[in-house]
Amino acid sequence: MGSLGMGSLLLIVFVALLIFGPKKLPELGKAAGNTLREFKNATKGLADDEEEKKKETK
Repeated sequence: MGSLGMGSLLLIVFVALLIFGPKKLPELGKAAGNTLREFKNATKGLADDEEEKKKETK
């Protein structure tokens, strides 16, 4: 799979504007950011728990 170029990103943004409209996009971006932040925190917590288990068994 190749990386996305500038033209592809512009096309995606244009299609998103057509589908959701300019008023909804900031809300969608904020929701996506919050979701990614929560996922990152959850996975970090899982990794920390795994490290603690390894330390306890040693």
